[in-house]
Amino acid sequence: MKPKIWLSSPHMSGAEQTYIKEAFDTNWVAPLGPNVNGFEQDIKSYLNQDRHVAALASGTSALHLSLILLGVSHGDEVICQSKTFSASANPIVYQGAKPIFVDSERDTWNMCPNQLEIAITDRLKKGKKPKAIIAVHLYGMPYKVEGINEIALKYDIPIIEDSAESLGSLYKGQNCGTFGDLSILSFNGNKIITTSGGGALVTKTEEQKQEAVFLATQARDNAPHYEHSQIGYNYRMSNIVAGIGRGQMTILDSHVSKRRSNYEFYKSNLAKIDIIKFLEEPIGYFSNRWLSCILLDSFETREKLRLALEKENIESRPLWKPMHLQPVFKDAPSYCNGVADDLFQKGLCLPSGSNLTPEQLDRVISTINMYFAG
Repeated sequence: MKPKIWLSSPHMSGAEQTYIKEAFDTNWVAPLGPNVNGFEQDIKSYLNQDRHVAALASGTSALHLSLILLGVSHGDEVICQSKTFSASANPIVYQGAKPIFVDSERDTWNMCPNQLEIAITDRLKKGKKPKAIIAVHLYGMPYKVEGINEIALKYDIPIIEDSAESLGSLYKGQNCGTFGDLSILSFNGNKIITTSGGGALVTKTEEQKQEAVFLATQARDNAPHYEHSQIGYNYRMSNIVAGIGRGQMTILDSHVSKRRSNYEFYKSNLAKIDIIKFLEEPIGYFSNRWLSCILLDSFETREKLRLALEKENIESRPLWKPMHLQPVFKDAPSYCNGVADDLFQKGLCLPSGSNLTPEQLDRVISTINMYFAG
């Protein structure tokens, strides 16, 4: 069997081991220490805005704490982009709240501003004002920031910006991860940079960060014994994991450049296949191209191509199945226009790792071309 080509595998810089060794040499292996502080500062500096960063165990935990900081509780409603990974929506249920799903627009594949306003006005008519909006930068493509933020401001609803897939992406020159009232990042194994597992919460104030850190470390009150007046969580990133993150930050821009190069390679080499369409960057958008995605003409074509790639030991994956189609959320209200359904039926993610070799990229292209040649 031919060697496996992965969709998006970890890509180490080599610098990670220096920080990890330092953690072991100094016995800083607990969920605090200089690597945690340093990683938070590295992210803060990279985002280049007046923001504060709390390094956490995952992007999901960052979303959960965001909802808590915004006061979301049992019986509340939270609007969430339907076209996303389930981790965007699951924390809503953790809080006993109800997800309200909103469909996408075709320019960026992200939350549609028109559908968002329809959803908000309808929930208001039903006597429930949503407590928050979770908007996602899908596959590294920024959502329509101005349109979504204007509507959120109009109805005075805070935005949780899900930037799990978009570290290194820009909207009109500003970094994704800095547009929400609260924003989250992910460093899962398949992300643009990885800490093997991990995430971060980006806040506007130091007070919000400290509240998140307090909750993430079991909400232990300031007392000589273990005193707890609030429910806490074990959500803090460890000093060892943060060391991996520090090493990864040194090559973030390089990873973005390589993933963008993958996209351009696919676009150039598949240009003659008319039924293959790509997600283009609108004016003012800069995507990290976390994953290079294509649209085919039908579900049947997408599946046949996916299986042809699988036969050659090349991993590809359908676009995220919308949350409003997931069995676990079958009873959740949704405001849909058919875009997310169509994207799911026709969309395919191609291998996109920053560590792909020219030979591997050629193999992907060759397999696709052979499939369409019959």
